Amino acid sequence: MNRRLLAIIGVVLVVGGFLAMSSFFIVDQTEQALVLQLGQPRRVIREPGLWVKRPFIENVIEYDNRVLDFEPPHEEVIVSDQKRLVADTYTRYRIVNPLLFYQTVGSEAGVRARLAALVTGSLRRVLGSVTLNDILSNKRAAIMVQIRDEVAAQAKDFGIDVVDARMQSERQQQAAQYRGEGAEAAQNVRANAERERTVILAEAQREAQRVRGDGDGQSIKIYADAFNQDKEFFAFYRSLQAYRDALNGKDTSFVLSPEGNFFRFFGGWTGEGAAAGATHGTPPRAANPATGAAGGGTPPR
Repeated sequence: MNRRLLAIIGVVLVVGGFLAMSSFFIVDQTEQALVLQLGQPRRVIREPGLWVKRPFIENVIEYDNRVLDFEPPHEEVIVSDQKRLVADTYTRYRIVNPLLFYQTVGSEAGVRARLAALVTGSLRRVLGSVTLNDILSNKRAAIMVQIRDEVAAQAKDFGIDVVDARMQSERQQQAAQYRGEGAEAAQNVRANAERERTVILAEAQREAQRVRGDGDGQSIKIYADAFNQDKEFFAFYRSLQAYRDALNGKDTSFVLSPEGNFFRFFGGWTGEGAAAGATHGTPPRAANPATGAAGGGTPPR
């Protein structure tokens, strides 16, 4: 009797434990649950904690109540100005109606397929009405808000709430092509500027040489006209310049004959000083360069 009783008690405990395990379930803080009876929805549990269900005839489907991320495949889109770009989008959503979610898409894999179609359709529709410059300008945020609102409005039929939708666009071949064209245009501009600079410098140098030649010609003509007006005074003036250049050194000594042609203006501007000094046996005295008059002192050595 004792063994039979113990066996019965053991069976009862096992069955009771199995029933308890089949009757109780826990909803985590990050989850929400949908209770089904023979495949038919019965109730939605949003609060975390320990809950009871009918064993064997009811089962529980758990859904995440956090914000979920979804990244659809890249899409090549043609904007209104016929530019091609590759759009890399991602969407963030939350399951807000587990019952509707179960009835329409059933699982996260199902909703991802639906979201991919929604995002692609909205992306093509919105970007097809704007230009590439709009996408790359400060209008980009408003464009993405429009895409998000369209996707969110259609996604409500699946029991989800789209909280964000973003796009990262990359102009692949077109971007490389435009950069190449820009670099080529920049090189052409630099080459044209360098060529124009060379031409301008050459013309400026040629003009400068012409002006200098004209100036030299006028200077020579002025000197020639002045020389022809009074040749003796011009010779005297040039000799004074030679005296100034030759005798201005403080530590310079000369040993010259006073009868030489170099000192012929020391006696006066008429050029008779050297000859007079040679006749009287007296060396000429240094003349004042400003007046041409003879002054006192010893002759230069």
